Amino acid sequence: MHFPYLPGGRNDFFDSELARDAVVRNLQTLAESSQRLSDECKKNRPEIDWRAMSGFRNILVHGYLGLDLKLVWLVIENELPPLKKALEEMKKP
Repeated sequence: MHFPYLPGGRNDFFDSELARDAVVRNLQTLAESSQRLSDECKKNRPEIDWRAMSGFRNILVHGYLGLDLKLVWLVIENELPPLKKALEEMKKP
């Protein structure tokens, strides 16, 4: 998966505070936006753990002083690709 702010992948995330800040902010926005989806919409994609996404948003927003960057990277690597696929399928007519 291509990450616009991380052309160097994992190394950019851990080495660049600017890139990390941009990525975390975008993850916050993504997670916040997911809370605005209807229950019906969420029911149609049960493979996505919507509740965990909401919890992750709270960690990102309120855990700024103790954010576990390794955990954030694991989310980027493991959770974003299937989420992206599900969201792309949700956009289809």
